[in-house]
Amino acid sequence: MDLPPPADLTDRARHFLQGPHIVVVGTTGRDGTPHQAVAWYRLDPDDRILLNSRAPRRWPDELKADPRCALAVIDKDDPLRWLGLQGVVESIVDDVAVAREDIVALAYRYDSADPADIAMFRTQERISFRIRIVSLHDHLED
Repeated sequence: MDLPPPADLTDRARHFLQGPHIVVVGTTGRDGTPHQAVAWYRLDPDDRILLNSRAPRRWPDELKADPRCALAVIDKDDPLRWLGLQGVVESIVDDVAVAREDIVALAYRYDSADPADIAMFRTQERISFRIRIVSLHDHLED
């Protein structure tokens, strides 16, 4: 599958995505059924979104089968401010050790780095996805 070109992020969108907001990940099942899940994310310096999950779960399996996704990043302080993204999986990090470190970094990002949680994350089978943002719609009016 040829990947569509990345979208150009505005400074406002990039600044918003750098905050520790919650993302709703929309995927499509093999039968066409839509599915949503709530997750943590990180915007990487190359404007790719990093998502991480325990494996196996439904949404990661769906992303492996169909790399297209929709993301709604919602302001944790004002849920009427949000950014809608369409993306495509650019790469999958299925090296469990690397994916475990991704979830640990996300836990610190979201101030959820309780030592017991970190220890648990380091025992789980994990997978990470790097998502190329291909379009966006901005609902960040102040």
